[in-house]
Amino acid sequence: MRWDSLFNDLEAQFSAERSLEKETEITERARVELAGIELLDRLRAVGAGRVKVVLSGGSALLGSISHLGNEWFVLDEGVRQWLVPFPSVLTYQGVGRLAMKAAPRLVKPLGFAAALRALSRDRATVVVHVGAWGQQNLETRGVIDRVGRDHFDLAVVQEGEVRRVGNVVGVVTIPFGALVAVSSASAPEF
Repeated sequence: MRWDSLFNDLEAQFSAERSLEKETEITERARVELAGIELLDRLRAVGAGRVKVVLSGGSALLGSISHLGNEWFVLDEGVRQWLVPFPSVLTYQGVGRLAMKAAPRLVKPLGFAAALRALSRDRATVVVHVGAWGQQNLETRGVIDRVGRDHFDLAVVQEGEVRRVGNVVGVVTIPFGALVAVSSASAPEF
């Protein structure tokens, strides 16, 4: 009968339309979900994997991420550790496509200043790398003395000397905006 053919055709069109709508909805949901993924979530998913990081001064680091804050991460590169603020990173390689949200009990609301204050309390000798317009990174070795809201003071000491009043050669004030990274002097100290 003609009606059978007509209704079968209508059902096929309706089914194809529903499949297209479902496919469009799935694609749109995936886009919305992807738009909510933060870089921090992707870095968290790397786990013990190795990541190559190119810093704003042009230096390239290769290592594993051991700690994540909300504005920084620590990269372990052999015997040296690097505290890196997110804004100083130009590119990441090896991050992968996976993302992992922090569990509510594991969320670390520590900002960059908190990480620097921990180094200051520890009196760890660090190498501070700052960016200079049109030049390579500049490095200063010392001990972090005081940490403000948007800057910190670095007590510069002679190599091999410990931070004591008589050993301080000078104090350098460094704004967070100029900072590219802070690295351990040689062995992991933080």
